[in-house]
Amino acid sequence: MKFQLAINLERMDASLDMRDVMRHTLEMVQIAEAGGFTIAWAAEHHALEMTIAPNPFSILTWWAENTSTIRLGTAVAVAAYWHPIKLAGEAAFVDLLSGGRLEFGIGSGAYQREFDRMAPGLKQTDAWQYMQEMLPCVRALWQGDYEHKGRFWSFPVATSVPKPVQAAVPVWVAARAPVTYDYAVEQGCNIMSWPLTRDMGEARTYMQRLDDAMAANPGKKRPVMAMMRHTAVYDRKDEWMKPVRAAQRQLSQFENLFKNLGNVTNGFPKEIEFSQLGNRAEYDPHMLSTNLMFGTPDEVIEKLKPYEALGVDEFIYYASMGYGLADQKRSLELFCQHVIPAFR
Repeated sequence: MKFQLAINLERMDASLDMRDVMRHTLEMVQIAEAGGFTIAWAAEHHALEMTIAPNPFSILTWWAENTSTIRLGTAVAVAAYWHPIKLAGEAAFVDLLSGGRLEFGIGSGAYQREFDRMAPGLKQTDAWQYMQEMLPCVRALWQGDYEHKGRFWSFPVATSVPKPVQAAVPVWVAARAPVTYDYAVEQGCNIMSWPLTRDMGEARTYMQRLDDAMAANPGKKRPVMAMMRHTAVYDRKDEWMKPVRAAQRQLSQFENLFKNLGNVTNGFPKEIEFSQLGNRAEYDPHMLSTNLMFGTPDEVIEKLKPYEALGVDEFIYYASMGYGLADQKRSLELFCQHVIPAFR
């Protein structure tokens, strides 16, 4: 099993200096590169301090200038917020600047709050249709002149400028619903999945959806399957509550955004009391400690083995969850020093 890093520039409140966050985020990517991670992922989000990523390609350009081997990906570019010509050109330019290290991740987007501002009138539940029209456009533009007449975009003959350095840029799709697994297999895309805080049953469900999609598309190549979990590695077992508390705080803000409950002030989402949530059981401390990739190095190794046995090809270490910067750095160092070698 291989390992990828997903990390955001993240401020949970105004007490954290943006410049410190910036320096920390780059250092984490550099530690991951030295430690054997294959890909570093940057998200796209708007007007939210907990995920500061107004343009993932700007972030990847910055990382490319300060790394040399780790591959760099968008997780994910939100299709409905882009025009195909602009998205194709921005992505190809990062591939050029990075020496052919781009991994192109595309998806539907997560928060209705963002759609209300970036694509007014569009329901998040309908956004997958934009992604499915966008991807063939981008691939065609990378190849040369292309004219498009579609449901959401139409334009006369155009091409991507520049073109990607890679003959075939790896494409990833963020998938949870069966329709997206089918689309990924049909289009030859790799898959990134996220079981949130749920147990291994959710991971097994995603693997079954991949198997079903493969059965429905005979002859298609099996995609690379990556699965993401919040991750925190610590030195002593008695430290287990520290990442749990951080995760609870971040996830309470996530629930605010995911359910479009409002109460975002100056970019900072209000924390939602778990007692107000129908799914509050998903945030029980012992459940979080068990289901998320939290533990000492030996505990994390044992937690990862079932994913490898299930057929997960690459594990995405999700570093951003409101954990202290020093704790994040120590966690990643422990993971590189002790966990990755156990899977070589």
